[in-house]
Formats: sequence, structure tokens, C-alpha cells
Amino acid sequence: MIEWIIQSKESLKLIYAFIIILSCFVIVIRTNKLFKLSEHQGIRYFRNAFFFYGIGFFIRYFFDLKYFIFSKDYHILTTFIFEYFLIMGGFFLLYSLLWKKIESVEEEYFTSLINSKVLVFYLIAFVIVGLDCIWKTFYFMFFSQIILFAIIIFISYDNYITKGDKGRFLKFYLIAMILSFIAWVLNFLAALTFAWNPGILITIYLLNIIIFLFFAAGVVRITK
Repeated sequence: MIEWIIQSKESLKLIYAFIIILSCFVIVIRTNKLFKLSEHQGIRYFRNAFFFYGIGFFIRYFFDLKYFIFSKDYHILTTFIFEYFLIMGGFFLLYSLLWKKIESVEEEYFTSLINSKVLVFYLIAFVIVGLDCIWKTFYFMFFSQIILFAIIIFISYDNYITKGDKGRFLKFYLIAMILSFIAWVLNFLAALTFAWNPGILITIYLLNIIIFLFFAAGVVRITK
């Protein structure tokens, strides 16, 4: 089975990306409607996270011209763009939990994608991608995301304990964040210890699919 998966990896990657992009699309559409009804800024930034994830996966797996032309430089460019969008997706997840402590009530922004507070995360993401580009590695991304999701787990667990049964989505959120943390740790181990072992990568892909489908199912259930 593993040998067949390895031989069919290019086609399976497209299916993998399509599932994640579709999940992101559902999450963005549903949460955008919920934001318009509630005007809750946390939902707005949560929506942005999956907007970035969806665009990142689309660029990496469907906009990568390596399937049409043999351009190594172009493939490297799309890979680092993909990394940038992944990092920003993680930052928006964190921001969706902390926005009340960062923004004041009087502050109004034309867009939640770019403002004076979020701009800091854009710059940090640019630095992380730049370091990975210089050293030709993904370790800086892995370190940043492992630390980031550890913080998110701590905050989301505290929110879940505080609100209990009142926060129905918080349980979904906490479980998904734990799975995301595990996925980033496995990514790091796959690169550092197992030299991108195909079996480990398959496990990571399956875990990523579970995470995004889990989030999509949770959003659909909450927004019914």
C-alpha cells in the first residue's frame, strides 16, 4: 500500500490539497456569515487564518508550474510563498484568541487582513521565511509553529475550562490545536531525524486532512 502511495504521490498530493482547500473554503464562507451577524472580531481573525491556509495550499499544489514547466527556481519560490502563508495562518489563529488584549474598543480598521497590529506578524513571518531561505531549511518555520501552537493550546485550554459547556466550539478548537501541534512536531522530526521518510509524510498528510475536516465539521455544526 505504501509503495503504491509513493508511486502515485503526485496525484494524491493534488487530492490531498483539494480536500484541505475545500475545507478552508467551507470554513471561510461559514465564519464570514457568522461574523456579519455577530460582528465578533475573533471570528473575523479566525476566518482570516483559514483564508491564508487555503491560498497557501492552492499556490503550493495547484499554482506550482513545475507540473507544466521544468523550473526549479519557480518551485522554490512557490514553496517559500506556501511557507509564508502557513506561518501567517498560525499567527491569525493566535490573534483570534488575543485580539481583545491587543486592540482597544475605539480602534476601527478598514480591513482585518492588514492593520497596524497584524503588520507585526507579517514582518515576523517574513523574517522566518527569509532565514529558512538563507539557510535552505524549514527549521525556523517548524520551531516557530511548534512554539506558536503550544501557546495556542494553553490559551484555548484556559478558555475551554473557563467557559465550559457554554463554549461549544472551544472543545473542537482545543482538540484541533493539539492535533496541529502533533503534526508540526512530526514535520520537524521527519525533516531532522527521518530524512523525510515517506511513511512519516503519509502520516502527516493524513493528520492534516483530519485536522482541516475536523475544523470544517465543527464550524458547520456550530453555524447551523
